[in-house]
Amino acid sequence: MSQLLHNPQYRKLALLAFVLVLGIGSAFISVQAQVLPYQDPALPIEARIEDLLARMTLEEKAGQMIQAERAASTAGEVKKYYLGSLLSGGGSAPHPNTPAGWCDMIDYFQKGAMATRLQIPLIYGIDAVHGHNNAKGAIMFPHNIGLGATGDFDLIRRIGAVTAKEVRATGIPWTFAPCIAVVHNPTWGRTYESPGEETDLVTKVSVAFTQGFQGEAIADLSRNDKIAACLKHYIGDGATDYGVNAGDANFTEEWMREVLLPPYIEGIKAGAQTVMISFNTINGLECHANGHIINDILKEELKFDGFVVTDWDGINDNGGSYRDCVKSAVNAGIDMIMVPNRWLECLKNIIDLTKKGEIAPERIDDAVRRILRVKFRLGLFERPYADRSLNDSFGSAEHRTVAREAVRKSLVLLKNDKKILPLPKTGKKIFVAGKNANDIGNQCGGWTIAWQGQSGNITPGVSILEGIKNTVAPGTVVNYDVGGKGAKGHDVAIVVIGETPYAESKGDDQLLDLDVEDRYALNNVKKSGVPTIVIIVSGRPLIVTDEIKNWRAVVAAWLPGTEGQGVADVIFGDYDFSGKLPITWPSTIKSPKEKPLFPFGFGLGYGVTK
Repeated sequence: MSQLLHNPQYRKLALLAFVLVLGIGSAFISVQAQVLPYQDPALPIEARIEDLLARMTLEEKAGQMIQAERAASTAGEVKKYYLGSLLSGGGSAPHPNTPAGWCDMIDYFQKGAMATRLQIPLIYGIDAVHGHNNAKGAIMFPHNIGLGATGDFDLIRRIGAVTAKEVRATGIPWTFAPCIAVVHNPTWGRTYESPGEETDLVTKVSVAFTQGFQGEAIADLSRNDKIAACLKHYIGDGATDYGVNAGDANFTEEWMREVLLPPYIEGIKAGAQTVMISFNTINGLECHANGHIINDILKEELKFDGFVVTDWDGINDNGGSYRDCVKSAVNAGIDMIMVPNRWLECLKNIIDLTKKGEIAPERIDDAVRRILRVKFRLGLFERPYADRSLNDSFGSAEHRTVAREAVRKSLVLLKNDKKILPLPKTGKKIFVAGKNANDIGNQCGGWTIAWQGQSGNITPGVSILEGIKNTVAPGTVVNYDVGGKGAKGHDVAIVVIGETPYAESKGDDQLLDLDVEDRYALNNVKKSGVPTIVIIVSGRPLIVTDEIKNWRAVVAAWLPGTEGQGVADVIFGDYDFSGKLPITWPSTIKSPKEKPLFPFGFGLGYGVTK
């Protein structure tokens, strides 16, 4: 043998044989890795799901049911605990808050998931509720109450498509939107997240947004510019007693089916992949523990085949110990638990409850099967990492044009005495006042860069004041004072009043009256005797019954977002008003729908009054 080893010819043959064996072995290993059925995109999705599910341990299955907050987890923990999902809560963003920064963060966490035994990718979720609102520089569209006022469902579909593209440009495949609450009391702090008070209107918005986010066919979900939609908040969030967020909603099942359920029925038919459970109770029972609405109605009756996710720590009020909360939620049909910080405890409870027979293995399999189905449909197994080819579309001029159109169409003209509007672009000395005239943050409202929103120039955009200055002819005088001082001597005053940003419970308001700043500016302008046009920037109607008689014209601008130029487009007559009230404008807070100041569907125009 030693003589053979010294033979050059033998050594060449031996080396060749070794290379061949190594190559064949590597190829064999590679083939083996590629031929696992769940990794084969040519196979039907349901076959891939069943193959993968059969390979998973209980620990791996439980991990898929957890959604943790990005700031409370690491890529190492994603790998160690097989986490299925992460999210960014309101205001939770990477540094730098740029498309590249988002992509880098998503890929960092995704590498943890792809380092696991079965390489099941993460699904990352975010509240992109009026554009990609956590991302600086993204387009902020009018909130849903304004979009409901447009009555333009093709526009809403296009807004969904633009939002999907900007969200995907940051590596994220899933949004917690649209909110399809049918709002019944404007004191509710989430009124602006609803398209309105009428079921048919909300239903059409539900379908339009779902198609815009996802495409019109399930196969479209795998495109690099589409994201999974999430119908929320299931169910009754806009119908709580006294408009209290996360309060108790008292209604019959018959009424629920007639008024609240249709937007979910049609959204599911349109292909919505996820549904988020609501914080409220129904006749005293927590929605997060309500097996009738989740298992019986949503999954069995409506044949919803996507997955059900909780709201932020939504299981915490289910009653009993935390272990009991986990148990009641999962048994009620919850598939993924959004548990931002307490996720490890939740995970361990799922495992323990299943091992002890308190949660059936079949229930766990149902949850994981649904989660995997959405991941497969999104193409995440084939393309788990961020697609940076979309970065250039983020915040583009083309997208801003769509938002500007949305602003124009969302405006509702409530009053126009002696046809003071439209204003001429020349020959007038214009005075502008009010805290919302020159404030991008106030225009955008809550869920903008920060969870509660924030006043000031928090993201690029055009304020209403800037839009006015951009529109008037050269030489036309436009003066501004936030407090309304100095109006005397002008031909017309435009006072932009309303709300400052808020979200959820902090926005619950049992008065809906004008604040001190608004009254101060209005009184100063009133003293000047200058004809006054009032633009109300708000997430809902405000009580202005006593004040409106002093105003020549009134415009409901809702929360228009970053493109305030759209307001000037209409008040100076480049476009007519077309928006109609998606919600009754009450005359008093005590009886919102009795003898309203303006009824549902009201809206004037320069041509036809309706």
